[in-house]
Amino acid sequence: MLDTLGEHNLMALIGLGSGLLLGLAARLGRFCTLGAIEDALYGGSTVRLRMWGIAIGLAVIGSFALMASGALVATQTYYLSIRWLPMASIVGGLMFGYGMALSGNCGYGAIARLGGGDLRSFVIVLVMGVATFVVLSGPLAPLRDYLFPQRPVTTDIAPGIAHQLAAISSIPVTWIGMSVGALILFGSAASRAVWQKPSHVAWAAAVGMSVVLAWAGTSWVAQTGFEALPVVSHSFAAPLGDTILWWMTGSARPLSFAVGSVTGVWTGAFVGSLIKGHFRWEACEDPRELRRQIFGAALMGTGAVIALGCSIGQGLSAFSLLALSGPVTFAAIFAGAALGLRQLIVGFSLRSRV
Repeated sequence: MLDTLGEHNLMALIGLGSGLLLGLAARLGRFCTLGAIEDALYGGSTVRLRMWGIAIGLAVIGSFALMASGALVATQTYYLSIRWLPMASIVGGLMFGYGMALSGNCGYGAIARLGGGDLRSFVIVLVMGVATFVVLSGPLAPLRDYLFPQRPVTTDIAPGIAHQLAAISSIPVTWIGMSVGALILFGSAASRAVWQKPSHVAWAAAVGMSVVLAWAGTSWVAQTGFEALPVVSHSFAAPLGDTILWWMTGSARPLSFAVGSVTGVWTGAFVGSLIKGHFRWEACEDPRELRRQIFGAALMGTGAVIALGCSIGQGLSAFSLLALSGPVTFAAIFAGAALGLRQLIVGFSLRSRV
């Protein structure tokens, strides 16, 4: 297979296939980061937030099962090979969450909405992709590197919850990881409201499996092939910039998992919108709304680089490895989104009501 397709093309196909599940889950299962937070804070429902928990729990169990079988070496992944900076997770997560509220979508959600014909999301995707590279390797990269340096791990213990607990207790890392994943899964699924529509559980499971499939596929290529390709799973910050660059310079750049992942989510969302009959072209008619979305997208791109991932990259992919950055960044994203939603829905007026 590697000889026929080539390693880069196969990585792209892995991203495409697993990304399709994410795109379908967004349109058919209403799987959405901001939507889950908004429902919990203002809609009186935690169903979509529990869907996130189910997806995380299954992703953790699946990822550590891969580690137990030898199909995945966790320390080769980006999230467990870079030293964790708590302040980077907090600052970057807050920026991303606040920007997500202003934009009305995260990067993943914007791609999914674009698949349904929302041209406003096209602006979010472009601005977020460009902003990511401006901070990652562009003019602001030196400042970002000075404030939040990204350096390889120099200790014997990876910056992961399971790895840290294993070092203390001598219990195997995989046993701890799968146990934590099971607790997250059962705790999230322990709600009658979730099971009133079994499709909620099914689509949450599809999201979790998309992360596991990405880890398994890219790890197999990295272990079997000859090129030094990274072991990765889904994230939608830098991959947006990678995809934009590939579409502009594809003849000079090989395909990658990132391009396949973004394309897969868009394709899955497009198919899902056709199935539901929800596809329609939409554009922004309010300049103030567009200005807010552009500013929010720039904040998301910046925050994702600082935090080493977005709501999917940290909230699912890093969380699936129980990286220390995962839950901290996800909590910061939640807090930033809550702040932004309060500003948009309630406002910050301190005047007492008569």
